[in-house]
Amino acid sequence: MNEDEQRRFGPLGKVLVIIPTYNEAENVRPIVSRVRAAVPDADILVADDNSPDGTGKLADELAAADDQVHVLHRKGKEGLGAAYLAGFRWGIENGYGVLCEMDADGSHQPEELPRLLTALKGADLVLGSRWIAGGRVVNWPKSREFLSRGGSTYSRLMLDVPIRDVTGGYRAFRKETLEGLGMDEVASAGYCFQVDLAWRAVKAGFHVVEVPITFVERERGDSKMSRTIVAEALWRVTAWGVGSRAGRLAGRKPTAGARGPGAPAEPSA
Repeated sequence: MNEDEQRRFGPLGKVLVIIPTYNEAENVRPIVSRVRAAVPDADILVADDNSPDGTGKLADELAAADDQVHVLHRKGKEGLGAAYLAGFRWGIENGYGVLCEMDADGSHQPEELPRLLTALKGADLVLGSRWIAGGRVVNWPKSREFLSRGGSTYSRLMLDVPIRDVTGGYRAFRKETLEGLGMDEVASAGYCFQVDLAWRAVKAGFHVVEVPITFVERERGDSKMSRTIVAEALWRVTAWGVGSRAGRLAGRKPTAGARGPGAPAEPSA
């Protein structure tokens, strides 16, 4: 890291905000603008899955006008997890020390990103949480809130992770944390991708913390949530939990990856 980067980004290193997109033409320009205003020193990577509505072309226009905006064009729609993994690898290869996850639809408010980055100074992974004190959701029906809370609770209990919002997707990782999670072994693609990474971080002994966020339901475009995605998450979390319990009963210790900087003996949430 050169002296200018050290001055701009501090000891955490360069910050990259990864925004996966698929048919987000209505949202890509506003979300990029908000991120640039909220965290001017951060760079942005739009990871577009060959959106039929022209999102990728719009992202290219934004990148042409701003050298802190980049675009990763992917061949097609392969799921949220695959897009983030590609973005993580791109970021690590290009020298970023912090890699953030953020939805394109504005549900993750860019104005709250500084809070996550501040918390990352004392952690290895920071999760923006809807379900801790101070967190909340806006414009959700009770049925959606029940499903989300229930999914997080089920995952937390099944996998024995001390995280209240284990399914949330607003996150900030240290590069070293991602390198210690075994990204090449991650096969989950949809909703449970977030559960997978959080569980891996806890098992590896990384210091995980949650900070409260306000999650705002999208105003434009269509949600990518589907019954198939929920079913995949339920099946995978159940299989992981059963397998983990069976391993413990057989006397096997869970595999732990490299510990991140400043990680305590037990991860906290």
